[in-house]
Amino acid sequence: MDPAVSSVLVGEVLPRVATVAVAIAGGVAFANALVAFGVIRYIAALSKPLTGPANLPDEVGGAILTTAASTTAGYGMLAEYRDSGLLDDRATLVAVTINTFFGFVQHIFTFYAPVLIPILGLRVGLLYVGTRAGISLAITATGVFAGAVLLSDRNITPEAMSEVDPEARADGGDDARPPGEKLLDAGRGGLEKTREILPRLAVVYTLVVLGTTYYDLEALTGGAADPLAALTGLPSAAVPVIVVYAFDTTSGAVTLAPFVQDGTFTARTAVSAMLVGGIVSFTVSTFKRSIPFQYGIWGAEFGTKVIAVNTSLKILWIAIALVGLLAL
Repeated sequence: MDPAVSSVLVGEVLPRVATVAVAIAGGVAFANALVAFGVIRYIAALSKPLTGPANLPDEVGGAILTTAASTTAGYGMLAEYRDSGLLDDRATLVAVTINTFFGFVQHIFTFYAPVLIPILGLRVGLLYVGTRAGISLAITATGVFAGAVLLSDRNITPEAMSEVDPEARADGGDDARPPGEKLLDAGRGGLEKTREILPRLAVVYTLVVLGTTYYDLEALTGGAADPLAALTGLPSAAVPVIVVYAFDTTSGAVTLAPFVQDGTFTARTAVSAMLVGGIVSFTVSTFKRSIPFQYGIWGAEFGTKVIAVNTSLKILWIAIALVGLLAL
């Protein structure tokens, strides 16, 4: 006999949502504190040794460092270097590609650790974040290799730096606020992020739990899932996960979590399903985020080139990672 809706809500939905909400609040507050106290800058300092092998000027290392704290600021610095003539279009595309891993570093502290891992659980969450870190690092390495092969002195004009003030585009300098104020603001940010996410989290998780309790989703989606299952070996339940993930990462993770708990997905197949959802989501994210952001930074013509390079490399390396996971 199916359990009553109220018992499902009280016994399963509420404890899970409350646990995730506490983890998100604490995690985001901790991440904000790391940024406020400057810890993230030391993590990002790994960027500078990459510019030499890629035949890029040292100034690009500052832009890459800044990307780990603010993607917009990092891209803004590179746009300024391109506009001034320090970098030509080819060198700028190489620098943008190298930026990838350090943009990912920012998301570890602001999204993956405080939000996604609590939803997915430690094992699946760490495997997913580790896989995405490897993908981002591979894209950055591709950029370094491309710079070593494709760039020369013809792509760089050092004299152009006389017209550029790099300090004006940095990450805002040292945070001079008192430590107590930094911690208070970090905690406030954690609560605000939780209030932003919690309503959607509660609604999606409730629908997923009720759906998995009262309906056989594998039977409902089995026909549509046959080609996917034949191609990847993923469970047919991957279809609703991929569909939701393609439109919203957090909701996709919430949709996946109960299937991991009941054993429908292993850690490997769960991460594989999210990677497939990531590939599908590029169409949505390009129109929702990439075009407005990149066109705003670079203009339509060069922004289109940046989007094409970023998307192509992401799909390539995600596909390689997916093949590796499914082959295990």
